[in-house]
Amino acid sequence: MKTVLVTLLRRMPMPIIAMLVGLLVGLAVWGVLDQVQSAAVEQIFHKELRARLDLRSRESLIRFNQAMTNYAATTRLLANHRRLAQYLEPLFWFPEEAIEPVVYAGFRPFWLPDFFERNAQLTPSHVLLVDSRGQVREIYQSGPEPVPGELLSHTNQWVSSSSEVQTVLGRFGTQPYLVVSDRVEDAGGYLMGSLVVVVPVNAEFLAASEGAVSADRSAVALIDADEQRILASNEPDFLVPGTPLEQFRDDFLITSQSLPDYEGSNWNMLFATFIHHSSVAKMSARVVNFERQQRLIAAAVFVCVFTLLIYLVSARLNKVLKRMSRFSQRALGIAQPGFQRGGNQLLMLEEWIQHFTFLVLRARDEMSRRHEHQLRATEALKAAIMEASLDAIVTLNREGRIIDHNPTAETMLGFDPAAIIGDDFARRFLDPAEHAAFVGMLLESIRTGPGGGRPHARGELWAQRANGARFPVELSIVPIDIDGARVYTLYIHDATKRKRAEREIKGLARFASESPNPILRVTGDARITYANAASEPLMQAWGTTPGAPLPPAWAAEVDAALTSGCNREHEDDQGGQIYHLLFVPIPDLGYVNIYARDTTAVRRAEQESRQHQAELVHVCRLSTLGEVATGMAHELNQPLSAIVNYANGASRRLQSGIGDSHALVDAMGQISSQAQRAGEIIRRLRALVGKQPPIRSAVDINYLVREVCGFVQFETSRLELQIDLDLAAGEIPVDVDLVQIEQVLLNLVRNAIDALAERPLGERILSIRTELYQGDALVSVRDNGPGIPPERMEHLFHPFYTTKESGMGMGLAISQTIVENHGGRIRAQSQPGVGSVFAIQLPVAAVAAEAAADAAETVPAAPPPPAAARGERRPLTETLSSTES
Repeated sequence: MKTVLVTLLRRMPMPIIAMLVGLLVGLAVWGVLDQVQSAAVEQIFHKELRARLDLRSRESLIRFNQAMTNYAATTRLLANHRRLAQYLEPLFWFPEEAIEPVVYAGFRPFWLPDFFERNAQLTPSHVLLVDSRGQVREIYQSGPEPVPGELLSHTNQWVSSSSEVQTVLGRFGTQPYLVVSDRVEDAGGYLMGSLVVVVPVNAEFLAASEGAVSADRSAVALIDADEQRILASNEPDFLVPGTPLEQFRDDFLITSQSLPDYEGSNWNMLFATFIHHSSVAKMSARVVNFERQQRLIAAAVFVCVFTLLIYLVSARLNKVLKRMSRFSQRALGIAQPGFQRGGNQLLMLEEWIQHFTFLVLRARDEMSRRHEHQLRATEALKAAIMEASLDAIVTLNREGRIIDHNPTAETMLGFDPAAIIGDDFARRFLDPAEHAAFVGMLLESIRTGPGGGRPHARGELWAQRANGARFPVELSIVPIDIDGARVYTLYIHDATKRKRAEREIKGLARFASESPNPILRVTGDARITYANAASEPLMQAWGTTPGAPLPPAWAAEVDAALTSGCNREHEDDQGGQIYHLLFVPIPDLGYVNIYARDTTAVRRAEQESRQHQAELVHVCRLSTLGEVATGMAHELNQPLSAIVNYANGASRRLQSGIGDSHALVDAMGQISSQAQRAGEIIRRLRALVGKQPPIRSAVDINYLVREVCGFVQFETSRLELQIDLDLAAGEIPVDVDLVQIEQVLLNLVRNAIDALAERPLGERILSIRTELYQGDALVSVRDNGPGIPPERMEHLFHPFYTTKESGMGMGLAISQTIVENHGGRIRAQSQPGVGSVFAIQLPVAAVAAEAAADAAETVPAAPPPPAAARGERRPLTETLSSTES
């Protein structure tokens, strides 16, 4: 038998033998592995199944806790809702008052919005309003069940004693309840008591907390830990409340978990998850059978493929070698080895493979060089990113010492880059109180680093710069493993601006209710939706209330503001009160904010200030008139003397009968001309002295300068001084009060004349210049007097400051007030020993400005000549500074 078998194997072709050997070996290996792997798969499955069941239990508990958290959040919203605050605003609960609580059975009270339905939550069975002594004042009852007696008799036990929401799981009788409470305040911020929300924890509650039906037919229940009984479940048909837990251990896989401690709870509770054993057993059997089928199929495929592969390799070796040679020729340029039928194919294949290996190694070296080049380019790009980063980036070793940083870190933390390497980062740049938090973040980054789920640890800390200045930062830590050594990359963002913005937002959130000024919000149809407490007087004056529409006139303003999208301002005079109203439209939301301000006192103060200022200006004019009275009297005496002389001459001629009528008519003409001259002098005096309200009109600034020069003609003649007038060509109209601006110019000119009195005759220079520069009228008065010391310049325009022995010190102060009231400015510059220059700048009248603008648009601009050639007017600053030269 043995000889026959050996002979058969010798005659059998090699491919057939290889196929039989592969088939037998594959079947033997599969038979052994089937037994081992079946047991291992079943064990792994049970372990994985147990882990998934534990995960399922934890998820159920998390959803239950989330349901209670949602009720706590909704209770916080209700307790802080403006409707409840408005409802409590007019109420006052006397401490000694003992009344029956008001019960709203089946209908919702005004102070209770429908937040539970909006949030897809079960409606509570009861909502209670409790005063600060723990007495129930009002009850909303959604169903027929009354409030549990134990809750009514011991209300203080279930009411929050702090500013946080209190969530308690309580048991009243055999029924567990969720009791959530939070403090409530009225609109003025006064603590009125607490809002208590009572929700029965029953099948509906547990079903709602679990959401959709579980695919593994699991159920959840609340268990009394002491009695080991079911209190409530989401499947009451087979998990009947009140049933001992032991009855279900044979049929269910039960996982019990402790609930978090809830302060004030009166019972010990467990949260249990039930999964039926039959579903677990069926699933285990299906997995094992499925795995076995898959292994059988895989083994059969493996045996077939392995057998076929051996046959093909042994039968078609030449074709495979030729294909490999053609592939090598196309890929690496290797010449075909030229296999022969009679030769040793394996040796030829070995030589060819050696040559092929050499070429592969050379290609690998080339690819390595390319990879290094790409790596250097990538490193350069990363370095550029670190250089340009707006956040500080610092790298620490395992001991927390600095090993690298970017320039932004140097700027943010303010350290010396040459001496910072190797320093302890936390000790140098973190607040001492933050060291523990920083170490915790490092430990968290180790846990959540590579393979830990989250990519890095984040947090907010207080950092300190090298100079000791503290500032908030957002810190992110990323652990990196390099050749077995761990380093930490810190990304530091300066949170100073964000913190400041958060504080501003928090302050603005309370701005409207705390503002002493009225603030209202109205809809597009002019209906008031919000009004703060300060708005009550304004709404009373308008005859409206929150929720009611505005008066028609203001309703039209609201519509106009929304239509235009621009702010609108008005004043509302209510007789005794004056309000300044600002209408600010919010077109995207379709409402308008009205900001009001009581300006009664301001308007009265402005009126009194204008009256006092007018009286003070008038007094100064009288003072100025007294100072120029001598010169004006002399100037008035000249035309009066001429009138007397002409009248006497004409009288003598008439008495003597000599002279013709032509000469007499000429004399009468001279008398009339001199009388008109005297009348003009008196008119100017009356205009200067007269007390009248300010009246603005368009007047030529050159005309005002000439008028003022006429006032001081006597004084300039007495000092043998000639005023050098450099007036602009053409008129420069300004919209001013003629008398007040004349008073300013007269004050500046007289100050210059007084300064020139100290100069010798022939050296006195007084020049007045007018010009139009950049749309403003500019008048400068310059003298070459002794000048003003620098220490006096800063007090020059202060009231009651003077360098004259007989002066009041009010001239320049009042002049500055008059000019600024006209929208202009007055400036002065002086150099001791050289002189002084005073300049006033006034806006040009609107009509003239528009005409100049039209002319600039219609006339094409020519190339500008040099400044010296075109006589360009200099600005005020150049006019002032030219005195120094």
